Amino acid sequence: MFYLPKENLALAKAEPDLVVQNWPDFFARQHKQAQHPLLKRYYQSKVPKPNTPIGEVELLAMDMETTGLNAKVDGIVSIAVVPFTLARIKVSQARQWLLKPRYQLTEASIKIHRLTHSEVEAAQDITDILPELLALLAGRVAVVHYRAIERPFLHETLLDRLGEGFHFPLFDTMAIEAQFHRKKLSWLKRLKGSRPEVSIRLADSRRRYHLPDYRPHHAATDALACAELLQAQIAHHYSSRLPIGKLLL
Repeated sequence: MFYLPKENLALAKAEPDLVVQNWPDFFARQHKQAQHPLLKRYYQSKVPKPNTPIGEVELLAMDMETTGLNAKVDGIVSIAVVPFTLARIKVSQARQWLLKPRYQLTEASIKIHRLTHSEVEAAQDITDILPELLALLAGRVAVVHYRAIERPFLHETLLDRLGEGFHFPLFDTMAIEAQFHRKKLSWLKRLKGSRPEVSIRLADSRRRYHLPDYRPHHAATDALACAELLQAQIAHHYSSRLPIGKLLL
């Protein structure tokens, strides 16, 4: 992670880990610079200001299943999104897409994601679903568990397909959970470089809030699980009046 001065925000489309201090300003700049109509339309949408209470924000839980962890050499197998707010999860509006990855799936990947060869063969390309995906993201803040997946994979995939990268605001439920477990370490243990022994994986994090277990490695259930986890985290640690700038990444 690093910070760029405002005059260098144009570099954002090449930097998926860019830290943005002012998202409305960033969107305005990206709208002027974007070349592809879909990206230009997305950056024209309104993004909530940092002082907006989280309880007033439209959210979109997102999960991706991928062939690996390296966005430069691995591909997206499926994407699922679930629109929600702190008050309500809109399950009826959830969407999931099976995608044809940039590189051929291995037998191991097919087994992990419980896919058949015929399903992979019939899968869509991300360009087929991009208009709907970006429309769902527009005006919302994404919610993911571990931002090192969704952001870089979307960035690299769009860079490959459209010639332009992509950057969007999000809340990371893993990062939220991590900060509370880090606080439990004593100053001395931190000095020695000790790490929390408590797992902050999605399923383990949910159990601490007495949320049920769902089937793993499935984009739709993981997106729903992420939405429920954020609701529990805000209710337990914060309030609906929390300014989104406190958690926005």
